[in-house]
Amino acid sequence: MGKIAVDLERALARQAADGAPGRTAGRRVAAGDGWSVDDVLCTFGPADRPFEEQHAAVSIGIVVAGTFQYRSALGRDLLTPGSFLLGHSGECFECGHEHATGDRCIAFKYAPDAFERLAADAGVPKGQRRFRTPRLPPVRELSALVARAASAVIASRDAPWEELALQVAGTAIRVASGLRYDRATATAGAHARVSESIRNIERHPGARWALSRLGAEAGLSPFHYLRTFQQVTGVTPHQFVLRARLREAATRLAREQTKVIDIALDAGFGDISNFNHAFLAEFGAAPAAYRKSGRRTVVTAPPPARSGGNRPAPDRPPRAR
Repeated sequence: MGKIAVDLERALARQAADGAPGRTAGRRVAAGDGWSVDDVLCTFGPADRPFEEQHAAVSIGIVVAGTFQYRSALGRDLLTPGSFLLGHSGECFECGHEHATGDRCIAFKYAPDAFERLAADAGVPKGQRRFRTPRLPPVRELSALVARAASAVIASRDAPWEELALQVAGTAIRVASGLRYDRATATAGAHARVSESIRNIERHPGARWALSRLGAEAGLSPFHYLRTFQQVTGVTPHQFVLRARLREAATRLAREQTKVIDIALDAGFGDISNFNHAFLAEFGAAPAAYRKSGRRTVVTAPPPARSGGNRPAPDRPPRAR
């Protein structure tokens, strides 16, 4: 399990030991002209009742650990690691943990006029600069940004947050504008089964996750499990497991000196050739080249105390994204 997920598990363990109620804590990691980034760790669970909130800015939340339900006027979706939560200023929404406890998101917020300019610069036509879907599934177009954001939030001292903020906004609006969104919502039972599967995969991405095993653990036939998983997440189980492994490998490559072959084997790849091919297809760079570029922008030393726009933010209101 990667450090991102480990931090969440430790927070949940501390909460259970203390008998404390669920809460959402946000840490401001960066801010600039019309944008900000918060590392948001949530320990709410099934016993906590969701309530309606309102987005105060254009919101793009990258989910990096855990799962939760996101409801808006556009529909009800299960948010999973690798997916993007989307919302516009003034829109009402709910976040809930009906089936499992806790999640961690990297929340990018944009002033509406700043986001409008970014969407225009990204080449999105004026009539298509609003999200028409509440989330983006964990597809290939998002993988590099998810891995870079996860690496940056672990050691944010010299992370290129301004670049990431611009790239996240441009990529999200481009992908969303071309995405055909199915408003049909899955049942609560389907969300529960898939959520449990995803959390098991997240704990041990390098394990052997055969479709027959996943289906059996969910109490479904392989056929029905495949259909249910794809309906809920927007990707197949194979695609989800592959991207979970590749994101974990990318984060380790940027932060560690461990041999590439050892990272590949730990991530669940049977040989280095298969890993190299999959990594290049997902991130557009070979593992060694990705490691060199990551080393230039991500440091492993703990960040010093910051001032001004990078001051840690106080605890955020429950469920705020």
